[in-house]
Amino acid sequence: MQKILLLCLFCTAIAFCGCKDDNPITENTPQLIFKFKFDPTQQRLNNFGQPATMPATNAGQSPTFHQIAAHYIELAPNAYTQLGSGTIVYDGPRTTQGGTTAIDFDQEIKVAENETFISKPLKDMQPGNYSWLRVSLAYQNYDIQFRAFNTSFTGRIASFVGFNTYITTHTVNNTAITLNQNKLQGYWAFEPPPPATVLQGSAPVTTVPNPISTTSPIPAGSCVVTGQFDEPLIITGNETHDIVVTISLSTNNSFEWQDLNNNNLFDPLEGETVVDMGLRGLKPLVEQ
Repeated sequence: MQKILLLCLFCTAIAFCGCKDDNPITENTPQLIFKFKFDPTQQRLNNFGQPATMPATNAGQSPTFHQIAAHYIELAPNAYTQLGSGTIVYDGPRTTQGGTTAIDFDQEIKVAENETFISKPLKDMQPGNYSWLRVSLAYQNYDIQFRAFNTSFTGRIASFVGFNTYITTHTVNNTAITLNQNKLQGYWAFEPPPPATVLQGSAPVTTVPNPISTTSPIPAGSCVVTGQFDEPLIITGNETHDIVVTISLSTNNSFEWQDLNNNNLFDPLEGETVVDMGLRGLKPLVEQ
């Protein structure tokens, strides 16, 4: 019996050593990676990419971001490249469930600062020299400071800046809001600390900086923010290392409200309303 057992073990060892590996380890494919950064010190721009000052009737603050989502990313070779004619890196899911075409919020990729938003193999990208980056922003989730009953509080804003978004349910901070409908650009929900309830509304304006608006305009109501690379991004398709593009967004007083009492504090209980939630500039930073 011992001889038979030893013979079986010997045969098993021979068979194991003779097997081929059907799943050999392959080298990693170099990726084009996009991440987000929120910079309250970055220059505050208007729709035309020019420095913007705060209107005398309004006030603003730089929010503390938790999440952001975009639904479109495009690389443009030059300032005359029309929207959609560059290399489209990402085009997020849409739906008509709410009646008209809208961004599908349930399927949006939502990330925090420095998290990977998308990653694409460089070998699959269109080779070229790209001077501009276009990013259509869709959703923001951040904290703001506000005043009520002569006391300062921190509240959470869910801000929808995409052209149109179909929302089943979204959670502001701890509270889930069920809508099952489309919401046009500018919809927001504000959750103060408990026991206060969530407020909802719509900002009348969304600033969308586009420094090449005269040569490459964007559709009204979209949120395609445009920024220029310091040096053209060169993609050959033969890269041996990842290229990381950090989408640095200006949050410099990007949350803006009508300051009725001129105290530079957000007082929602005194009738002050949100005016603008648009990001105030885009600067693509490249690491390779």
